[in-house]
Amino acid sequence: MRTWWWKILCILLVGYTVIAGFLIPVPRLDILNETIRNLYFHVPMWFTMIALFTASGIYAIKYLRSGRLQDDIYSAHYAITGIAFSVYGMLTGMEWAKFTWGEAWSNDPKQLGSAMCMLIYFAYLVLRNGLKDEEKRAKISAVYNIFAYALMIPLIFILPRMVDSLHPGNGGNPAFKQYDLDSNMRLVFYPAVTGWMLLGFWMATLRIRLHLYRFKKENSFAFENN
Repeated sequence: MRTWWWKILCILLVGYTVIAGFLIPVPRLDILNETIRNLYFHVPMWFTMIALFTASGIYAIKYLRSGRLQDDIYSAHYAITGIAFSVYGMLTGMEWAKFTWGEAWSNDPKQLGSAMCMLIYFAYLVLRNGLKDEEKRAKISAVYNIFAYALMIPLIFILPRMVDSLHPGNGGNPAFKQYDLDSNMRLVFYPAVTGWMLLGFWMATLRIRLHLYRFKKENSFAFENN
C-alpha cells in the first residue's frame, strides 16, 4: 500500500479534474467565456512537462557524475514522457487559441518559444536514436539534455515576457491571477496540477521500470556468457 497510495491519489485527482472541470461553474470573463475550463488541462500539461524535464536534467547530471547507465535510463525516459506532455500541452493550447484568438496558430511569442523548446527535445530523441554505443549515447545525450533544459527556461519563461503576447496578462486578456482568485476554479485547478503531475511521473516510472528490467536482463546475460 505504501507504494500505491500516490497512484490511487493520481487516479482520484485526474478523475475529479475531468468531472468537476466540466461541472463546477466558472466566471464569465471577456474573450475566454466557457473556454476558461481548459485551464484545468492546458496549464497543468505544461507544468508536468517542466517537472519531467527538470527530473530528466537532474538525472543527466547524476549520470555525468556517476557514469551509471541506470541514471541515463531515468534521464531518457523522464525526457520522453516530458515530450509527450509537451505535445498534449501544445494541442490543448491550440484548441484553446482556436476559440479565443480565432485561429489555432497565430505565431504568438509563447507559441513560438514552446515550439522551439519541443523541437530541441525532439532533436534529443533523434540524437539518442542515432548513437549505437550505450556509453557514448548516454554521455553525449546527457550533455545535450543539460543544454536543452538551460534553453527551455528563456524560451518559455523569459523571452515571451519581453514582447506583447496574446496569452493571459497581455493584449487585453485577463491575467492568470484573475483565474486563480476565483474560489470555484481554485477547487479544481490545484488538484488538476497535482493529478496531471502524478500521472506524468507514473507514466515515466512505468517506462523506466521496463527499461531497467531489460537493462538488467541483458547485462546479466552478457555476464553469464563471459
